[in-house]
Amino acid sequence: MFLRWQISILFILVVVLGCGCVPAEQEADIVIINGAEPESLDPAIATGQPDLRVVSEIFAGLLRYDPKTAEPVPDLASHYTVSEDGRVYRFFLRTNLVWASGEPITASDVVYSWLRVLRPETAGGYAGQLFYIENAKDFNNGRIDDPARVGIRALNPATVEVELEKPTPFFPCICAFPTLSVVPRSVIEKCGNKWVIQPAAASGPYRLIQWRINEKIRLKRNPAYWNSAGTSIETVDMLPVGSPATALNLYETGAADVILDKGLIPAELLDILLERDDFHEFDYLGTYFIRLNVTRRPFADPRVRRALALALDKESIVERITRAGEVAARHFVPDGMAGYSPPPGLTYDPATARRLLAAAGYPNGEGFPEFEYMFNSAAGGAAKTHQKIAVELKNMWKEELGIDVTLRQLEWKACLAAQNSLQYDACRSSWIADYIDPSTFLDLFTSWNRNNRTGWSSREYDDLIARSAQELNHERRVELLRAAETLLVCDEAPIIPLYFYKGVNAYDANRIKGIYPNLIDRHLISAMRVVRTGAGAGGAASGVSDSDEH
Repeated sequence: MFLRWQISILFILVVVLGCGCVPAEQEADIVIINGAEPESLDPAIATGQPDLRVVSEIFAGLLRYDPKTAEPVPDLASHYTVSEDGRVYRFFLRTNLVWASGEPITASDVVYSWLRVLRPETAGGYAGQLFYIENAKDFNNGRIDDPARVGIRALNPATVEVELEKPTPFFPCICAFPTLSVVPRSVIEKCGNKWVIQPAAASGPYRLIQWRINEKIRLKRNPAYWNSAGTSIETVDMLPVGSPATALNLYETGAADVILDKGLIPAELLDILLERDDFHEFDYLGTYFIRLNVTRRPFADPRVRRALALALDKESIVERITRAGEVAARHFVPDGMAGYSPPPGLTYDPATARRLLAAAGYPNGEGFPEFEYMFNSAAGGAAKTHQKIAVELKNMWKEELGIDVTLRQLEWKACLAAQNSLQYDACRSSWIADYIDPSTFLDLFTSWNRNNRTGWSSREYDDLIARSAQELNHERRVELLRAAETLLVCDEAPIIPLYFYKGVNAYDANRIKGIYPNLIDRHLISAMRVVRTGAGAGGAASGVSDSDEH
């Protein structure tokens, strides 16, 4: 009780302006701090976690992630079959599928949605997830212009057939990812760019009722969703808050019920907060890393990139800044991925770093051009952890290598835009597993992946990843993936892994049920429920009646 009072007093002076407080005239059943303002709620375009968290509730796919295990389970499809050679999937749609408008959802809607992701003009960041499908990559690259040649077909109104290039055991995991959600062609063609804000467009558990930029997103339960009876919470507000101080203040004063991201909890208070029952710590597959723009001098030289990596004391960063039990990262794929052992990666070795920098023509940093390190702030204030890490990197590179770095802080959307257009030198980045397989990390840096954002391209790397996707023998596949990761983090180093994430979220477990720790850090609102217990720790919304967990 004393700790709660102490922290509330500490943050009560925070002025909350435009942070999305729930309107007094109509409270939501649950209020969730969602991080940065979403860049897009179009499933084909959305890439950030705040975007995808909302997309997952408005739109449904053939499969979805189980909220407990993160394994793919049926959603719009009641079941599916796989051919003996592992190349042909048939998905059988449920008989009670309709859009929020009441119009039926059919197999042709699935085909349209997936082809829309692949169309070059869509410029979908996750289009590469569909490249396992026959001719999908060539269609996306414009080498094939006939969509009928892509291996996605509607056999009848209730059956979708998907033909893969090669057997891909983790393909069902991809089918559960929000990018492959089903979207309404009629609404898109009628409303153009404004289609996503139409409540009738929903195929998932919730409808988008309101989107006030930098204030809130309001969702309301979609009664037309096939499993609407299993969706407990009626109205949800999701707040775009990027300041940890503001987020904690909203939570402590009862204006918000849930904080889902560790980055929105003040790092300096973690030691105290983790002693409380309403702060929950868990492991998940996520990596905090640095991207280097290899199209710019001097980062085109891999010796420079390796020197920058070897000069960093990552253990110091996790011990003094992040402070939640994170593990310093030498490789990119997090530990704990079943059946895969990453390569050892680069250690902290300043002497070797200085030799590499000298060999590249910059002894003791002489003549090395001053460069910018970019990191994101967010609505409501700077992301303090990113800022502290940026300062630490600047100091380490100056002390160990004698080079100067200018820190550049941008709002989240501007930061993403700069990455996508390669308008940066070095930048803070992160990646969270989309599914439980090393490919979700390593596919990222193939030359055809739009989420690469480094300018780096390697035929050898592309070949290793392509061969691993076709390899049915597990041990040989692991060898190919490990060779690819060695090339990525040791030899070429267009990225510098810093640490592996540790998840922390805040909610009263006696009042809010259905939030489970899982390896991909996905927490479906449609799986949550609120127990009517009155105002309690971290939440004052009234809630809905109790029901079985699902």
